[in-house]
Amino acid sequence: MPRSPLSRRRLFVLGAGIAGAGLLAASRLPADRAAAAPALPGHPFTLGVASGDPRPDGVVLWTRLAPVPLAEDGFGGMPRRAVPVRWEVAEDESMRRIVAQGTAVAQPDLAHSVHVEVDGLRPGRDYWYRFGTGTDESPVGRTRTAPGATDPTPVTFAFVSCQQWDAGFYTAYRDLAAQYVDVVHHLGDWIYENPIAATGGKRNLATPLPAVHNQTTMTLTQYRLRHALVASDPDFVAARASAPFVATVDDHDVEDNWAGVTSPMGTTPEDFLRRRAAAFRAYYEHVPLRPSSLPTGPDMRLYRALPYGRLATFFVLDERQYRSPENIGKRDDPGRTMLGDAQERWLLDALAGSGATWQLMANQTMMFQLDRLTDPGLQQLNPDSWDGYAAARGRLFAGLAERKVRNPVVLSGDAHVHCAADLKADFADPDSATIGAEFLGTSISSGGDGSDLTAAGKEWLAANPHLRFVNSQRGYVRCRVEPAQFRADYVVLDKVTTPGGTASVRRSFVVESGRPGIQEA
Repeated sequence: MPRSPLSRRRLFVLGAGIAGAGLLAASRLPADRAAAAPALPGHPFTLGVASGDPRPDGVVLWTRLAPVPLAEDGFGGMPRRAVPVRWEVAEDESMRRIVAQGTAVAQPDLAHSVHVEVDGLRPGRDYWYRFGTGTDESPVGRTRTAPGATDPTPVTFAFVSCQQWDAGFYTAYRDLAAQYVDVVHHLGDWIYENPIAATGGKRNLATPLPAVHNQTTMTLTQYRLRHALVASDPDFVAARASAPFVATVDDHDVEDNWAGVTSPMGTTPEDFLRRRAAAFRAYYEHVPLRPSSLPTGPDMRLYRALPYGRLATFFVLDERQYRSPENIGKRDDPGRTMLGDAQERWLLDALAGSGATWQLMANQTMMFQLDRLTDPGLQQLNPDSWDGYAAARGRLFAGLAERKVRNPVVLSGDAHVHCAADLKADFADPDSATIGAEFLGTSISSGGDGSDLTAAGKEWLAANPHLRFVNSQRGYVRCRVEPAQFRADYVVLDKVTTPGGTASVRRSFVVESGRPGIQEA
């Protein structure tokens, strides 16, 4: 993987107290230690269980031992020693038909998280799993392997992003947990780095948060505490236990609008990479990523492809680590990049080589052009989205056309709005070729309740003929991939700033195979 320009300066990372980067949480304990577990101050599975990155023959299983998840030292009430953790995978929810089992090590250097890679499973089927340590057992989670290479079975999935804990309740996750999807794609902003008031913002906590949460996250301890706070939400616990998650980072997972080694706050690259290393370590500790994504200092491999049978391949992108600094005045500069040279080449080659019917790009920031002004001759573009990297977007679109990539569909987050748009060869020319479709999903909670169609949304629709739909409520997008069509259902919540919101499908669209434009369902 390409490294950050300053990533060799490990003394800065070590100065942040992040050592032991080569440890794998799923390593085995010697037999004489595997049975021993220390006495703990409470039930250790307060953060639940999760699975991720499904393959036809297996998944990764995750948990973190944290009997006191918000303990101010960031270690969740755990002793500073390795702890054995049992794991089991079964073919039934009652956990009677065990098909795989073992013992993993929860290491203090990784906040007692474990990432167990399970293989030898059968493709395209449900499994259930649980963990145990000492006399304590975790809840049972459901996962599902990816279909086999020639399997034509339709795929159902959802994608989500932007879950600012203090902005509202995770009601969308409560609904998602009941949907029984094959996989969930998380497109970034798993946490937010902002200070949180003692009352928890919109959550109006009866028991105040400790003062440590009312600070911007900068250190490893602070990032761990923020992740633990988010992970302990009961609706999020339920969602993560209901289906495997595939995740990638966006800006708030480290700092708002960061780009490569550049902080928008003017922090030196050395100091920013120290912060990025802390954020990445805590992210890995709380997300069901494979051990191959274990960060090395401020570097973490996130872009990857996940084949899903004959119908789909998911291409998970990383639009933060390798991008050029924001500069809207240089959006057409061909020397600037969103993905970095290596990831850009990998993506185009992998798209061209895919034999699947649908090529699905799990993308963080809005890819279609969005002019926020209706005034003729004037534009207002977002420098943090692909609009700030127009030359890089042009290369990607040209590559899709030249390689005759089959049925490209972009899945996006970050913007806190639902949108559906055609991807045009030339956004300035409405009659230019439509080369793909983009489905942009709103936030889980960021932005509060929102509303259906704001005045700004009406202006966006008027100024952008390729834009088909705008909605500013909270929610997620549920999708179904079939041989002849791709369908997206936009799920919205009537409220998130108070509990008890109701979910409904606001609008649905389809893309027909071989016809890249978006159509009403």
